[in-house]
Amino acid sequence: MPGVTSDSGELNSLSVVPHTLDTQKPRVYPLRLHRVTRPLARLSISWARGNTLRVSLLQTDDAASEQTPGGEVVEVKLGSADAGEIPEAQWRRIAYGSVAPFALLQSRKNSMDALHYEKDWWEHVMEYSKEINSLLGNTKSSVPPTIEDPKTVLKKVEEPTSLKAAWELMEMFYADKQSQTWIPERLLDWLADFDCLFSGTQPTVHAKLVSFQNKLVTIQAVENHPEYWEIMSSALAVGWLDVVVKLLRLHGSYLFDQLGSREIENGLVEAVALLISEMPRLRPDMPTEKIGECYSTKPEFMKAWEKWRAKITKLDCSAFWLQCDHQQTRVGLKNMLQVMLGNASVLSNVTYHWIELYISHFLYVRPFTVGLESMYSLAQKCMHLKPISYRHKLMGLIIGILEENTEVVLAECSRSFGPWMTTHAIELMAAGSTQAETLLHEEQSKIGGICIEELHRLTYAQILSSHALTWNIAPIYLTSCLKQGLGLLENLLYKQPVQHHLVLLKSMEICRLNGLDYVSYNMMKIAGVHYWKHGKKGSAVFWLQQARDEVRLNRIAKHLFDFVGKSVSDESFKQWEGMIELLGTESKTAGGLEFLKKYRDFRRSLQQVQEGITTDAARKAAEALISLMRNPSTPQQFWLPLLYDSLKLLNWQEGPLLNVSQTNLLLNKLQELSLARLLPGFVDAGLPPEALQSVRLALATNLGRAILEE
Repeated sequence: MPGVTSDSGELNSLSVVPHTLDTQKPRVYPLRLHRVTRPLARLSISWARGNTLRVSLLQTDDAASEQTPGGEVVEVKLGSADAGEIPEAQWRRIAYGSVAPFALLQSRKNSMDALHYEKDWWEHVMEYSKEINSLLGNTKSSVPPTIEDPKTVLKKVEEPTSLKAAWELMEMFYADKQSQTWIPERLLDWLADFDCLFSGTQPTVHAKLVSFQNKLVTIQAVENHPEYWEIMSSALAVGWLDVVVKLLRLHGSYLFDQLGSREIENGLVEAVALLISEMPRLRPDMPTEKIGECYSTKPEFMKAWEKWRAKITKLDCSAFWLQCDHQQTRVGLKNMLQVMLGNASVLSNVTYHWIELYISHFLYVRPFTVGLESMYSLAQKCMHLKPISYRHKLMGLIIGILEENTEVVLAECSRSFGPWMTTHAIELMAAGSTQAETLLHEEQSKIGGICIEELHRLTYAQILSSHALTWNIAPIYLTSCLKQGLGLLENLLYKQPVQHHLVLLKSMEICRLNGLDYVSYNMMKIAGVHYWKHGKKGSAVFWLQQARDEVRLNRIAKHLFDFVGKSVSDESFKQWEGMIELLGTESKTAGGLEFLKKYRDFRRSLQQVQEGITTDAARKAAEALISLMRNPSTPQQFWLPLLYDSLKLLNWQEGPLLNVSQTNLLLNKLQELSLARLLPGFVDAGLPPEALQSVRLALATNLGRAILEE
């Protein structure tokens, strides 16, 4: 499928990257048995509903007893083991959905001049990126409930995928030129959406928050719970300000019966919540559900930042802390103030992996950081402070991007996210970095003189070509490869089964769109030969006629002439009526079969003459006879039967139907036929012995009558 590459393939194929579909590791599905034990006498497997297997296990007579059953039936659902984040059906939807944006981007690239390319190209790339991103899922929350639970601090959203997270990273750093000044804020939003992806291998703020939210229902006074303050400090460190304010509002001092006795405590909680809500953010706008004050320019942000930090320092030194009797509240709020003041040791304690620590440093320690070089040095520092035993694939991609190492980014995309990601993300990389664009488009002698961009497109196209449900979108990517794309496209089209009508029509449409008329004609010839070998003579003649294959049509004509009736009364000709209708009106495409169509028309008119129709019908029959005798496609073996069947026309009593020149033409044909009898290989028509003399006498009589009439 589009997300999986393979390592080997046929050596005699035209593949740039050999591959096969048989390299996937076999999946193991465990059987959860409850009643039967070994040894087993018999195992039976059958299909159940959907993609479920029904496994029947029967025990031996020795193992079975009155207390234990003699067998057990269990069901195993296929596809659940090692299925990956994205199932194959979803991969195909992504593959088909990404074709249109990719093709449109290539079309725009080919039509833009150099001046507009430098100025406006990133806008087209961003439009392309947004369309691709929409195929990878939605991280927005679902429809909110009518009555909102005050203890729900995290909204339910669609489970994100690493593929979408990786794509948004590539878009953020390479394609979106407008967000270059506020990349730290973009990273904060990114972590809020995808921090849950890291929860499978290591502790995260998101995992701790989900766990605590499940406990909130059973907790009476949250301010007495140590985990309450730990979670708020962690969420505050990674910038989830709305979550922190919601949790602060759950503090017991907000209860009506507590306001009078806990006024100082409530005031301190509210002061911290207000400071959090007023936190300056260097970004142009903010989603409605987020909190903070936005500043679009750096000078304004710096002024607001200094004022905000002064307020925090003032609150931290306030005398009201001495009047707060609740120790957990006092310690928890003071710890949150240290987070906002950028205490490095506190930030390290309340975050769980280096990316969370990285974001917290952007927010509270180095809010004015710009440039990938300084961002990479900070990332190295955070990785040193928060070493990890297992590196998630997204972490490797982030490091490669911050390091500005195009080779590492390509390797991570290919290894972790597959050929689809690499092929489509290359467009973002080329638009965001001149160095990356040069590397991607430079021809490499080690890979046959093609560039890296073309190599990855060819690899992805081959993966598409190897599947019956995606082969028809592979040409979009092959035609974008200038060096070897068209050659591999021809190879792909020739490998398609011509016996499937819809596949053949699709292949011909692909040929038409890409100017491969000769490939289309060859495929129609192959289809014609295939149908002829399998007894479908009508379909064979149709496709050979469409291919204008005169050679094979003439061979078929010679083969059919032995079965066509030699006289008007012969009924064997009727079985070919349907196939003759397929020849249509374009005689140029019929080859030797053109004779059959004219012969059929002549037989019909001659039949009317024998039934006693008027002289006008007889003249039309005579004209059809002359047309047949003049036509070079009329086989010589049919000359005498045609003339013998036309004796009534030659001896027409009301007057000669043929003039002198027409009669001389027929006499010359008759003379030529007499000489051909002496040559080896002559095919006798099987007529009576007196047929030749009868025809010659009738022609001589008609010639005399025609001379007298003229």
